[in-house]
Amino acid sequence: MSAAVRDGGSGSVGISDIGSTRSFGEISEDDTLKLTVNLVSAARRTLRFLRIVDESHWLHTRPTTLESVRRYDELWMPLISDLTVGSTSTHHPPMILPPIDIQWVWFCHTFNPVFYRQYCDSRFSKIIAKPAIFDEENEEYALNRCRDIWIRRYPSEPFENELDSDDNSALCVTNEDILTQVLKLRNLYAKLAEPYMSETVYLIAAKQRYKSYLSMMLRYADHGCARLVPASDILLMWLTHQSYPTVYAADVTQMEGDTGKVAAVWEVAKEEEVEETKKLWERVFDRPYEKAGSAANLGAAAKVKSPVYWDVTDEDVNTKYESMLPRFLLEVCVFVKVDSKVKALQGNKSHEFLRLRMVRCHRELKIDKQISSFPFDSWQKAWHLYCEFGTKGLVLELRDRGGGCFKGSTLQDTVTFLWNDLLRVTSLTLGREVDDQRVRVVSSMTPPVQASYLLKCVPDRVTDDSGAMISDVILRMNQYRPQEGRWLSRTVLDHAGRECFVVRMRVGEGFWRRGGETPSAVKWEDRIIEIREGSWSYVVGSIGRAPVKVVGTATPKEPSEQLKASWKFSTGDELMIWWESSTSKSGLSFHLNSVTPPDTMVKLLIGRKMQYQRRNISLKHEENEENANDEQENEPEEDGFVTLVRFSEENPIGKATALLNWKLLVVEFLPEEDAVLMLLLCVSILRSVSEMRKEDVGKLSVRQRLKEAKLGARDWGSVTLHPFLSSPSVSSPHLQPWYWNAKAVMASDDVTRQPALNYSPAEGGDRLFKRGIID
Repeated sequence: MSAAVRDGGSGSVGISDIGSTRSFGEISEDDTLKLTVNLVSAARRTLRFLRIVDESHWLHTRPTTLESVRRYDELWMPLISDLTVGSTSTHHPPMILPPIDIQWVWFCHTFNPVFYRQYCDSRFSKIIAKPAIFDEENEEYALNRCRDIWIRRYPSEPFENELDSDDNSALCVTNEDILTQVLKLRNLYAKLAEPYMSETVYLIAAKQRYKSYLSMMLRYADHGCARLVPASDILLMWLTHQSYPTVYAADVTQMEGDTGKVAAVWEVAKEEEVEETKKLWERVFDRPYEKAGSAANLGAAAKVKSPVYWDVTDEDVNTKYESMLPRFLLEVCVFVKVDSKVKALQGNKSHEFLRLRMVRCHRELKIDKQISSFPFDSWQKAWHLYCEFGTKGLVLELRDRGGGCFKGSTLQDTVTFLWNDLLRVTSLTLGREVDDQRVRVVSSMTPPVQASYLLKCVPDRVTDDSGAMISDVILRMNQYRPQEGRWLSRTVLDHAGRECFVVRMRVGEGFWRRGGETPSAVKWEDRIIEIREGSWSYVVGSIGRAPVKVVGTATPKEPSEQLKASWKFSTGDELMIWWESSTSKSGLSFHLNSVTPPDTMVKLLIGRKMQYQRRNISLKHEENEENANDEQENEPEEDGFVTLVRFSEENPIGKATALLNWKLLVVEFLPEEDAVLMLLLCVSILRSVSEMRKEDVGKLSVRQRLKEAKLGARDWGSVTLHPFLSSPSVSSPHLQPWYWNAKAVMASDDVTRQPALNYSPAEGGDRLFKRGIID
């Protein structure tokens, strides 16, 4: 890597990579311990296993846990010990795996290496090894092989744990110490559940950091710190390493006595322990301990939840829509270290500051940090962001405001961190020097992972039955053949502002040609909604035709006496709406009869629920969080939020998979939810509520394009600030999740601030659309 990489921006001088022989954040393989297990593959297997355990709620009932510990202690360990007769602890164990309940107990037992070794030595006079099986095909083979051996060995003991989870009779604790260990780790997966953790590039970087961590412990065992606190990436590797006890014992022989100086995964570390760990790491390696995706999350910062919700994605049901492109997010941290010489040169009169901007998207983003606000000769986290991959990277500008009443600032230096450059570095970390090494900057990122889709409907022109816009242009192109029918139209934009669907709502029948014929409103049962996949085909300017392919429809049904509205979707789902207007609250409630997937139950909850709740993010006001949540529960229905929650055997307490705002026609949903169903829900609710209230609730009567923010100037979710580092000076709603201030972020400019809306008589008058919406 070149020692002097010059940025292409204007004013860029003296910018170089830290380290001329290797990427920042890496150390020589000769300086670290040798590991004898493939930790990258093993860690991926660990994450997959922990997720299965977390979703298997039956495993964690007390009767099942007691039975699992008994089966492990009395049946499995004697069995696996006999199968390794004649072998030493360093030899490979037989390629078999026990059932999942025993695997889980075994996994927990190994997390205390000293206790595990003592247990094995006292019972079997050797350490029982675990086979290194990392792929699902070999796991299935090992499990089936174990079943055959088990049945022969224990014909009266079922291979699977068949104890009724509600059966508390005749249960006793066979090994209290193992039981305690298992109970402590019940929520382990929550610490390691971020989707980027299973990405290969993340695991490679985590492995390197783990080896550095072990080397630091080995060399600086007497460092004066009571206990070291592993960051989350190091923790993943450490737990994985320990879960192969014979390998772990052989690898860390020379530092066995030091591992007890590390905070256990189930313990809450003290803030001073976290800080001491960070200082030791900085002193040894001269780089920040924390990085994107690997915070020392046992400290206070963990109390502040990430503003971004992303989930492990097994399936994306929207790949069938060619018009949709997935949305990828990544986490970014920027650390700054200022040379102490700066203080001697500048004193307290420095007007220099760092400005953060994005390479692409959100061109209005400018976040400034004064150089004087950074401590000298130590690393400090300056920015913590969540960015869409389409932002390309970030730019840091060193600027000087000058003095006196001079307005503006002068660019002194520029450094750029591109996501693609960071991804090419093993450590996912790059360092730069600014202004002749006076200021050092380190940026780290997580691998981009697929996040929730984010779609927004914006007003568009009236169309006819065929999907063509009502216009003289279309009339002439059709040789003055009349245009029949009137449909309200909305264009669906994705997170990057691309057109991906067109929503059409039928309001009128009749035809128009030169002669002034007047269309009439159709009955409620004929006011169907359809969704077409793709973008408009423009013929002249903004005049065009909707895409041909219809991918979804909603048809009004005659509601029963108890219902206010009912819709039948082409997906097979049915939406039912109640509204009790006599109550003090809104009285709105929804029910969705879902047919896909067949093994789930769905609830549509009014408001922002579960992960979409906006909690108090200030550590200084934790006592107000409960009050803030109570206020959230009492938000008026007029905000238009509905949370879709699915219940299944894997998620008996429910999983929020989508957030809709039917008033603004905005939907955010996990890839496992169908985009067309979400849009049908949103539009059907808006039309129904408008009809119930006899008013144009969501400005459905707007029939032309309203002025939107210029693409890339102020994006919906391209950049989100972590609340832990947010400040009053950075209060833009566009740097927060859209649903925290939905109207400011998502609503088109208010109609009153738009140029006069001059509708063509050909489209039909206001009376037609008023009747077509609320009559």
